[in-house]
Amino acid sequence: QVQLVESGGGLAQPGDSLGLSCRATGRFFINYSMGWYRQNPGKQRELVAVITSGGSTNYTDSVKGRFTISRDNAKNTVYLQMNSLQPEDTAAYYCYADLRDSNWNRRDYWGQGTQVTVSS
Repeated sequence: QVQLVESGGGLAQPGDSLGLSCRATGRFFINYSMGWYRQNPGKQRELVAVITSGGSTNYTDSVKGRFTISRDNAKNTVYLQMNSLQPEDTAAYYCYADLRDSNWNRRDYWGQGTQVTVSS
């Protein structure tokens, strides 16, 4: 059974940095892409950043130049380095992975979410 195990997050002040990591465990054949979404209560989940197995990245405009996504393919782990955090970055951050699982089904898997709160 595939699981995404997240770590990191927490409380930060404006201008601070935080890091998130997410490891995909279990049995699967192909890891196409991994990334991060975020969501606040009553709002839609929005894409923050995504990285393909080949290293191509995409960011939402509001985090460009501040956040950096990276991955370790050997560890099936994705990282999100968040610099110059702002209060509007406050949200629950969810890791996702686009995988082809042991039944040869391609689907998205989701982590449990980790809270990031930016406040002075």
